[in-house]
Parts: sequence; structure tokens; C-alpha cells
Amino acid sequence: MRVLLVGSGGREHALAQAISRSPKLTALFAAPGNPGMKDIAQCVAIKADDIAGLVDFARKEKIDLVVPGPEVSLVAGLADQCEAAGIACAGPSRAAAQLEGSKAFTKEIADAASIPTARWQRFETSKEEALAYVRQHGAPIVIKADGLAAGKGVVVAQSVEEAEEAIEKLSLPLVIEECLFGREVSLFAFCSGEEAVLIGAARDHKRAYDGDKGPNTGGMGAICPPPDFDHEAQEKALDLTVRPMLAEMVRRGTPFKGVIFAGLMLTEDGPKLIEYNVRFGDPEAQALLIRLESDLLPALDELAHGRLSQDSVTFSDQPSLSLVLAARGYPDKPVTGGVITGLENAEAQPGVYVFHAGTILQGGQLVAAGGRVLTICAKAKTPEKARSRAYEAAASIQWADKMLRSDIGL
Repeated sequence: MRVLLVGSGGREHALAQAISRSPKLTALFAAPGNPGMKDIAQCVAIKADDIAGLVDFARKEKIDLVVPGPEVSLVAGLADQCEAAGIACAGPSRAAAQLEGSKAFTKEIADAASIPTARWQRFETSKEEALAYVRQHGAPIVIKADGLAAGKGVVVAQSVEEAEEAIEKLSLPLVIEECLFGREVSLFAFCSGEEAVLIGAARDHKRAYDGDKGPNTGGMGAICPPPDFDHEAQEKALDLTVRPMLAEMVRRGTPFKGVIFAGLMLTEDGPKLIEYNVRFGDPEAQALLIRLESDLLPALDELAHGRLSQDSVTFSDQPSLSLVLAARGYPDKPVTGGVITGLENAEAQPGVYVFHAGTILQGGQLVAAGGRVLTICAKAKTPEKARSRAYEAAASIQWADKMLRSDIGL
């Protein structure tokens, strides 16, 4: 099979590595890809939001399967344009991708399908009304940008003053929700129509600093699987928060096909929906995919054609951990340009995988060029050993502006 993988982050590098192991693969292209993929894929200079460019390339290269990585491609209609060109795509239509493209749309679906979620209200035209709402309801309270924000459009405000600051900073429309309390988990499934097949679960650490302090980020690390969210609990959560959504999407004439990522809060009253994402998470995908034992490519191909099989997805029993190395100043003003060394030492350690995200090659040197720069992943017989391996590998990688949390997995 000839495959076009869309994206350039750590998630896409992990997907590329998994796809590259398939005996069914004949050619793998990554658009735009990153330096870490160059040995397993041919990187092509097409941005993830250049839908016309991606489809034109896929047509010319006789691509059998397009695998979308980031949400921006799907919300912009990549799957629709692939379908129109007769090219299989393992992702949802633009209409179905509104599950991630609009927080308000997700909340409306949840309410219609009786899925437990936080109380909420949308503010489209008036920040004054939003300010009055938070002053009336108090804190803690959650302020969300309604549209895509690369994982940085959510503020869990601990005070009314912090909520007011978030409202002034974020663009309308906004969704404001009650704050849920519990333990957060990420649940993944392959979906088509009303059917869902469990992939697995992970727990992401979103705050920038140790102790879950600081601003929300795209994710600073993840553990897989969460010790308090076993297979039975994951299946029950699918029944509660994913399958009713799929049925509602079918009822509306916008069926969902692709990977669903349900962000859940495990509260005292059971799982409650925080949000849907219409693709693999990052850095959860990295932790999840290094445990994959089955062939991912035929599973994605079957998904693109609307067919699902639980037998197609099997994982190692070994737990894993992913650790994000970010650039100082992330998420607001990451410092770029630092030369990165030591990757060979990290990758030589047993059970360790290094995935690139915000990196570029300049003059033969690897340089930091984004907020989240690398993801260091490790798997082992115990969570403690996986954590130890990841941090040992991270310590061997150096650049002047490296930033990481020291408490991922604790």
C-alpha cells in the first residue's frame, strides 16, 4: 500500500513508525513530516492545512490511503476532498469533525444524546455577558475557546479574576462550563457509524509545570494505561460517552468515521465528558503506539472503508510513559533556535523511543523550532521502570532551552 501521512508532530512520528513496520506497506510519504521521519518516510513540503495540495499529491502519487494526524486537516475537510477524488481516508468528514472544531457543537450533541457532561453556556457576541456569567457563578470555572486552539484554548480558572482575564484574552465565541473534579483520562476508539471498537486509554498531564501548575498546554507527558481505568471501565465509558454520540451523529445525517478521543473526568458520579477530539491525542498516541503489537496499517485501511474489528488491535501488557521536552517559555513564547545533541544516547537505551515534533535541520544540526520539541517514550515491565527509563533518556538529550516536568507518572 502507498500511504500519505499528514502532519509533523510527535503523534505523526509515532504513527509513521507504527505504519512503517507493516508488511503491507510499499511507500510512506509524510506531509510535511519532520527530521525524525526521514529514515522511514519520504517527507514532502505540503502543510497539513493545504487540503488541495494534499489531495493533488495523493492523486498524482496514486496513494491508497491517507492517514490524517492533526485536527486542522479534518476540520478543513480533508476527508471530504479525498472521498471526492476516490482516495480512502482514515478520518471523519468536515461535518463530523465539528465534534472537535466546535466546543458548543460537542455540548449540544452530548445533551441530545444524554451523555453526562458539565453544565455549560455559549457566548457568541458579548464578552460582557460572559463576564457577568462568571461573576454570578464564581470559581473555579472553565473558559474555553469554541474553535480550534492547538490544546491551548482552555483555562481552568481558580478565581473570578483569572476567569475574567481568560475571557478578555480569548476570542469569541466562548463556552463557559462548570468545573468538574476527579481524575482525567483519554479514551480512544475506532468508530464507524454507530459502531465503536476500543483502542485503549492514557492519562495526559496538561499543565506546564510540576504539581499540575501553570497554563494548560497541548500536553507535557502521558502514562498508558491509567492504573485506575481498566479494560472493563473503558468499555463501560464507551457505552456511556461514545456510542450514544455516534448514534446521535447518525440521526443527524453526519455519521462519524475515524478515531475518536474522548477526554473524560472520572468523578464520584462516574465518567463525565470533557471534550471529543477526532484524532489520536498527543502525547498520548506516542505512549499508546509503542505498546502496539498488531499491524496498524490494515486496521487503518479497514477503518477508512467503514469496517471495524476488535481483533485488529492488540497491545503489549507492558506499561509506557511519554515525556515531552519543550522549549523554555512554552506554551506562550517558546524559545527556538537551540542546537539539540545527545539523541543517539537516548535512542540506544532499551525500551526507549524518541519522537520529533518541533525540530528542523539547519547546517547539518538538529535545532529546536517549536514549543513541544521532542517526546521521549519508554515501556517496561512496571510503570516505575518505564518512568525511570524515560527520564534517564531525557537527561542525555541537551539543548540550552530544554524544559520538562519532573513528575510525569507520579
